[in-house]
Amino acid sequence: MMARTQITLPPEFQRRARQRAGDLGISLAEYIRRLVARDLGGAAAQAAPALAFDLGNSGGSDIAKDKHAMIAQAVVSARAGRRRR
Repeated sequence: MMARTQITLPPEFQRRARQRAGDLGISLAEYIRRLVARDLGGAAAQAAPALAFDLGNSGGSDIAKDKHAMIAQAVVSARAGRRRR
């Protein structure tokens, strides 16, 4: 069971902490819990499953959309490479 705790932060720390938590896709409370757990050497915090979905984020490219053209280009390149030998 969790115990409720109230903390006071300077406005700039609060703003930056909220921003960092948002970047991680977690709440401010979860962000602070993870920091405390890390500092105290507690059990590793459970990662949110949603965080795993951005691991392969290419920054906007959509390989799935262009996969047929990419495969065709690779096949043509491979065939051209075999002809040169």
